[in-house]
Amino acid sequence: MHMKKCHQKWWHAVASWTWDAKDELCAICKLPFDGCCTECKYPGDDCPLVWGVCNHPFHLHCIIKWTGTQNRPHCPLCRRDWQIQTEPQ
Repeated sequence: MHMKKCHQKWWHAVASWTWDAKDELCAICKLPFDGCCTECKYPGDDCPLVWGVCNHPFHLHCIIKWTGTQNRPHCPLCRRDWQIQTEPQ
């Protein structure tokens, strides 16, 4: 039995990324996490997600704006005192 060799002539790589958030939308701006907040034009490093110690994610710019309007910053979903999670859970 004679086997023919196959040679690959082209290869096109395709990639995509997504945030590892359980929710799909930011609870503040209601825009997708894979997109960006109303302050930014492009998703990614300039518009990261942040998680609170309560495990609720938000666009960084959205939660900064939200907490800046309060005397005692709290999570807009669970009302716990807002603190950015520094260690992944």
